[in-house]
Amino acid sequence: MPGIDWVEVVAENVCPGHLPESLLRLRGRGVTVVPHGVSLGLGGAERPDAERLAALAERATALGAPLVTEHIAFVRAGGAPTASPRLEAGHLLPVPRTRDALDVLCENVRIAQDALPVPLAVENIAALISWPGEEMTEGQFLYELADRTGVRLLVDVANLHTNHVNRGEDPAEALAELPLEALAYVHVAGGVERDGVWHDSHAHPVPRPVLDILTDLASRVSPPGVLLERDENFPEPADLEGELAAIRDALEKGASEKGASGKGARERVEVAAGAAGAPAARPGPEGGSLEPARQRLALAQTALLSALVAGTPVPEGFDRVRMGVQARALAAKRADVVAKVAPELPVILGAEYRAAFLAYAQEQPMGGGYRRDALDFAEHLLQAGRPGEARARRELREWWLERSGPRPRSRRPAVRLARATRRVLLRR
Repeated sequence: MPGIDWVEVVAENVCPGHLPESLLRLRGRGVTVVPHGVSLGLGGAERPDAERLAALAERATALGAPLVTEHIAFVRAGGAPTASPRLEAGHLLPVPRTRDALDVLCENVRIAQDALPVPLAVENIAALISWPGEEMTEGQFLYELADRTGVRLLVDVANLHTNHVNRGEDPAEALAELPLEALAYVHVAGGVERDGVWHDSHAHPVPRPVLDILTDLASRVSPPGVLLERDENFPEPADLEGELAAIRDALEKGASEKGASGKGARERVEVAAGAAGAPAARPGPEGGSLEPARQRLALAQTALLSALVAGTPVPEGFDRVRMGVQARALAAKRADVVAKVAPELPVILGAEYRAAFLAYAQEQPMGGGYRRDALDFAEHLLQAGRPGEARARRELREWWLERSGPRPRSRRPAVRLARATRRVLLRR
């Protein structure tokens, strides 16, 4: 689309040695491509995995990116620190806003910064659940993180709206407490409300409340850039242009309000943060003294994730209803992503795919990546003698053997998908 200066790409989807033609065309037009990580788990109890960091660094170099971005979240738990099976969330989960979690996060961010060839920016996430016993607001938590590490912030105003609906947090207060001088750029996205819970879908139009938060942000600071996130359910070009125009209008409105107020971003942030009682910055523990905090955080995150994906009891202090909503959302996310990384499965299973996968997800937590999850799902069905139709069961078995057997019959996903589609059409 004309007028695009830069885009994001999910870092884990990029193969540095074989950049997709679409990315090569964008780079040829002078468009900046920023790798956006989703699997580091900087908010987890363990230190960031060196191999994941090396891969992210390689992708940043291959794309010629000026920075990389990740989320303030945890995505896995368990394993050696807790002497329990390692569990994968399959999505981003909130970090408790406690001193332990902040100390661990700061060290993890420093480790990532040292391993990356370009600056790092971290993003606030949307959440369906709240941790009990939190010691800081989101603004205070991020203020200290930026102050202690020098990390840049990727502020997602749609996520601030999500947390307003789901957790009762005031977006204006969060913006007032944030160190907006550390702002790298801004995310804007749409979502949908179901049964009083806001889901950050990236598949719906940007609602007015999100635009209002963007206006508030622009009245405090001039954002270096604003990115509209849309992952699926793409609208017609005219509708998309309408969304972009609404975003520009929100920014212009905020800029005019900033000019009328006569206050700069730093003055307004410091005054508001002081009034809110933002905690004074302090250095984190040195050396091995962080290990007790990591252990406490590991136990807490493992208990939470186990309740969400393995059906263990809900930890004390969490809202059981919201935990149920979060658990269903994680299972649905798994089903959606597996359908994308293994598109043959919905073709082979047809209308049975989603119900079958959700039933499987209730019994089998994800212990590896999504491709492993797809293989385990197929194996689970085959061991149960499913699907019921012999021809579909034979096709599923052939699909599974192609990927897990000693001699995969084809390494080309397009060939495998075309073959599975042809079989289904022939059955009809």
